[in-house]
Amino acid sequence: MNQPRQPGSAVELRDVSFDYEETRMRFDLRIEAGAITTIMGPSGSGKSTLLNLIAGFETPQSGRVLIGTEDMTDMPPSARPVSMVFQENNLFAHLTVAQNVGLGRSPALRLSESDRLAVTEALTRTGLAGKEGRLPRELSGGERQRVALARALVRNRPVLLLDEPFASLGPALREDMVDLVAALHAEHGMTVVFVTHQPEDARRIAGNMVFLDNGTIAATGNTAEFFGKDGPPAFRNYIGLEANAAPTRDVARKRT
Repeated sequence: MNQPRQPGSAVELRDVSFDYEETRMRFDLRIEAGAITTIMGPSGSGKSTLLNLIAGFETPQSGRVLIGTEDMTDMPPSARPVSMVFQENNLFAHLTVAQNVGLGRSPALRLSESDRLAVTEALTRTGLAGKEGRLPRELSGGERQRVALARALVRNRPVLLLDEPFASLGPALREDMVDLVAALHAEHGMTVVFVTHQPEDARRIAGNMVFLDNGTIAATGNTAEFFGKDGPPAFRNYIGLEANAAPTRDVARKRT
């Protein structure tokens, strides 16, 4: 893509506290600039809440949220240098693929020639060339997630947040999408924060890991070290339980 490279920014949560119903969460964390960081943890541990605090969809009761050197704690989502891709992909059913991606440049779809070029390049890079005029209902689940990813790309923000965006996809397609995120990261150098329940996603995308438990940061470090024999005990216990979990676990997605 011909967009200027937007280098990634560090993300820091300084002694952030947030209460959700009866759960008290506390995050003290620094996410490395330009790296891929995977967030894992049991349902209800605070994974989505952590992303929402970074994106500005939630406001901490105390503490500060910094992106780069800027304090973003009181800034609305629209003012933050962040793009976010959700599990539900949030596409507009009445808009075409190209229009859904174009929203990343202009909510009113008033697109300049350079905007249209960026949309075309993003669609090509995500394997959607030739499908610009289709509606979301005419796409597969994987294609809809590619549209959401393309929309995030045209925003060209230094931080990309991914909230279990591939959870509903089959294993092979999910692997393809994780590989695409890794390839886009290699090209653009943005900071990627990727929430997943799947240990194989974390292993495949490598980088760093953060493990949450009970609304706190239980462990951080290199992904390879997490999966090694000396990995954090809480994480090793978690993936052991996951391996023996019943197939119906997490069918009803809870807020995390």
